[in-house]
Amino acid sequence: MIKEFVNSLKRTPKGLFNPWFHQDKKNDASPEAPEIRRKQLETYLEERRNRAKYLFIAEALGYQGGHFTGIAMTSERILLGHQFEKYGIKPDHVFTSEIPERTSSEDVNKLGMSEPTATIMWGTLINLGIDPHEVVLWNSVPWHPYNPQKGMLSNRTPLAGEMQAGLKHLKQFLALYPEAEVLAVGRKCEQSLSELGVKHTGVRHPANGGAPKFRAQLADLTAR
Repeated sequence: MIKEFVNSLKRTPKGLFNPWFHQDKKNDASPEAPEIRRKQLETYLEERRNRAKYLFIAEALGYQGGHFTGIAMTSERILLGHQFEKYGIKPDHVFTSEIPERTSSEDVNKLGMSEPTATIMWGTLINLGIDPHEVVLWNSVPWHPYNPQKGMLSNRTPLAGEMQAGLKHLKQFLALYPEAEVLAVGRKCEQSLSELGVKHTGVRHPANGGAPKFRAQLADLTAR
């Protein structure tokens, strides 16, 4: 079921990067990068089947996160263990049945890409004692919207048509974890979930100064 879901993501709207089926020829370390990212996503999702309690849905993949890991709100530095000493985030918090790999070239960033949203998300889960294997991270737009003038190492806000294109996949994703509570990280995904008629709780996106409120809201969530 997970493999079929991931394969359903192959058809990609124009202007979006698909990390599981597209190669970033300028920044990927090898032609095998899409296959690695696909396997990592499948492993991440599969390990949480029948365990997930919370689904965190954000807006879209970012170039510092899922573009190179294949996993929403998850950076290469997390997969490589570089965020353990400071934030307590371990690679096996993400998945345990595969060896994590980076897919970006070391010329892009020697230690691997680091995404602030990913660090705050995972760090908050660990700090609050939430089992990360009971949490699944996803996006309303599963692909990466980039700025064509700036290239692949950039982000932009998804267009209305791109949000619409993501609805089918969002619905399929939610069906994989029917018992889990749904949390919308930011306003854009709240709109998508409302359009699907999905009951959810909205939380502040941790970017752009939202980290303190995001952490407080998650603390309230776990205290219920």
